[in-house]
Amino acid sequence: MMRVFTRRKIFLCNILSVFFCFQCVFCDISITPHDLTIKLNEIDTFYLNISNISEPSNITKATLQLIIQHDDILSLTEPAVDIINITNNLQLPINVTAIGAGHCEIYGNISDPIYKNFTSEAYLRVTVYKNAGLDTFSAVIGWIYFVAWSVSFYPQIYINWKRKSVVGLNFDFIILNVIGFTLYSIFNLGLYFITEIKTEYSERYPRGLNPVKVNDIVFAVHATIATILTIIQCFLYEKQEQRVSITARCIVAVFGVFIGISIILAGVNVIHWLDFLYYCSYVKLTITLIKYIPQAYMNYKRKSTVGWSIGNIFLDFTGGSLSMLQMILDSYNYDDWVSIFGDPTKFGLGLFSVAFDIFFIIQHYILYRHSNYEEN
Repeated sequence: MMRVFTRRKIFLCNILSVFFCFQCVFCDISITPHDLTIKLNEIDTFYLNISNISEPSNITKATLQLIIQHDDILSLTEPAVDIINITNNLQLPINVTAIGAGHCEIYGNISDPIYKNFTSEAYLRVTVYKNAGLDTFSAVIGWIYFVAWSVSFYPQIYINWKRKSVVGLNFDFIILNVIGFTLYSIFNLGLYFITEIKTEYSERYPRGLNPVKVNDIVFAVHATIATILTIIQCFLYEKQEQRVSITARCIVAVFGVFIGISIILAGVNVIHWLDFLYYCSYVKLTITLIKYIPQAYMNYKRKSTVGWSIGNIFLDFTGGSLSMLQMILDSYNYDDWVSIFGDPTKFGLGLFSVAFDIFFIIQHYILYRHSNYEEN
């Protein structure tokens, strides 16, 4: 009986000793900056910051190991540091050499579990590029296709105003477009401005960058406003018997029910609001896949493209082509073909849009070039 009691006492003492060690250990470990962009075969420097160390007496060695995600992309001058031997605050410069193009992450890992919780800020994202000129060219292309897509709404608005008619413009396309861009705006605005959602994103992807940029917000909101203006023209100008089809109304109703249920689930904390924003983006992607079909079918049925702006198509074709070109250039420059072939959604949507643009150009200039269609 005494032996059992003694064993329990020893076990309890060990638990308490570990508990007090965790309570008295403090250490601030971080890497600055968190992001580096380096040219292939060049060297850059980041800083490992270690401060406020209070070590337990029973620990004689605790090594901070800097782990390289892809050792064929980067190499370090000092991949390990013994933090027990550090008596004062330390800012240690570490050289990183780019030996291969691509994206790579470096993160800290400590051998002793007592210090594990103090390495959350010990990470570095590194991007290695092959050619600085390609990087600049890619940025220029990005702004060109941003402008092309933004301006692409106005040829249709102009032609509606000039004709004082929206005959030939498919209403299904317009209603799907405004819903898609509205949901895209909600996604971008929520993830960029709402603190709670940004916190959710940071907790889910602690080392990830917010994917929404200012130009994403400007484009989405501008596209929504321009599409609403086109809808207003549909009420003001002559439209004959055109209306939103029953098929489109059913599709919109399904999307509405889906988004409505998602809002309720987010409101009662069944899903996160971040998940709701992702659901909005999924609906937007679905709309992008189907929105061109009604207009293409309407042109075929009328055997005419009168009332449908070819200027809109050329600008959309320019934007989609340059978007795909930018993705190809970036994939080559950063040796990151996974962005296209591993996750083909963005590239596939761009290719799908360009394919429809080519089809519309064929309709306008070849199939229905000598159309006999006349407006009443």
